[in-house]
Amino acid sequence: MSAYSTFLPLHILQLCPRVPFPPHDGGAIAMYDVVAGLAQAGHRVTVMAANTPKHAQPTDVLHHLGPNVRLVTVPVDTRLRPVRALRNLLLGSIPYNVERFVSPALAEQLTKILHTETIDVVQVEGTFVAWYIDTIRRAAPHVPVVLRAHNVEHTIWQMLAGREYNFAKAWYLRHLARRLEQFERHYLPRFDATAAITEPDRRRLLALGCPEPVTFIPAGVDATRLAPDPTQHPRPRTACIIGSLDWLPNREGVEWFLTNIWPQVHEQLPKLELHLAGKSTPPSIQQRHGRDNIHVHGFVESAAHFMQQYELMLVPLLSGGGMRIKIIEGMALGKCILSTGLGSEGIAVREGHDILLCDEPQVWVARLRAYYEGELPYQQIGCEAQRTIARLYDNRRVIERFLQLYESLGRLRESA
Repeated sequence: MSAYSTFLPLHILQLCPRVPFPPHDGGAIAMYDVVAGLAQAGHRVTVMAANTPKHAQPTDVLHHLGPNVRLVTVPVDTRLRPVRALRNLLLGSIPYNVERFVSPALAEQLTKILHTETIDVVQVEGTFVAWYIDTIRRAAPHVPVVLRAHNVEHTIWQMLAGREYNFAKAWYLRHLARRLEQFERHYLPRFDATAAITEPDRRRLLALGCPEPVTFIPAGVDATRLAPDPTQHPRPRTACIIGSLDWLPNREGVEWFLTNIWPQVHEQLPKLELHLAGKSTPPSIQQRHGRDNIHVHGFVESAAHFMQQYELMLVPLLSGGGMRIKIIEGMALGKCILSTGLGSEGIAVREGHDILLCDEPQVWVARLRAYYEGELPYQQIGCEAQRTIARLYDNRRVIERFLQLYESLGRLRESA
């Protein structure tokens, strides 16, 4: 009997800051796999998304998930505009990061759906659309609303500000972090339940005042999408980094690695290749292509295909929150991953067993030298990583935890 069979069919309204397709980056993957998993388990999902210029998609883009999934989009112009940003800095009541996603048209469409359809649960995907909680409460005061916290946003900007040497930029980042913290303290506790994507974030959300239940539900892995290709063999003496470089923590980490670690590595290990992939690669990284055995690929259509070409996967992350989905995907593919401690935060890994943790530059250099000289059991570590993912992060288990959370909210409503 399926683990899902004990749950009555539900109609879930998922509110997203962007269309969760294609599943190329961490945020899209985390949202898409929940939609796909819920539909596969026999539940109806109405995905309501801001259709932003950066991630614009047609309304039929989720049709492959079957008749249980419907996508409703509303055009929302989230492009950065200096004049609006300055006005927000001086006069805005909510942070500019959030204000960009505020749309009367989206609020109107959301209200229409809640008034005309039977919705069992609303799931709001992250801080950037948390502002719509008031719209949801007005339109459907008796429907339980779950916040899925992909990150605790203000902590990311605090970390970035702490390492910024430019005084003006550091001031702005600190100011933005303070306003985001005020917003999160005001809005996030207003949800009926919160699903934190990592255990450290669960503790941060409780500290912000979010009422129980605040539950740890990680991102999952769809094994069918990430099955390793047995015909593809990685090239020896190769390492790769992959991540969207329009996300500031990813860019910061790559530039730190290229400045503080790779020059030493290349000097000592001249035949080791470094391959970089990620959309929106800035010129400062693009110009390194062809120098010091660095190969810059830019956007790649398939992250899985890219990762399987190289023996090591590197995650030099210095700032951020939530869960690094690319680490989960790399582990599912059996990759040996070298990561900072922060990069692996919230993932159930064990140093030296299914991952290698490096924070100081000399540790990165030593680990890469051990690999180069054949002294690193990278294949064994990759196999253990794959077992960890199969045991703890299978998407079917993640969906079951969401269903348990929804069911508990229904019981709480009935008892009230």
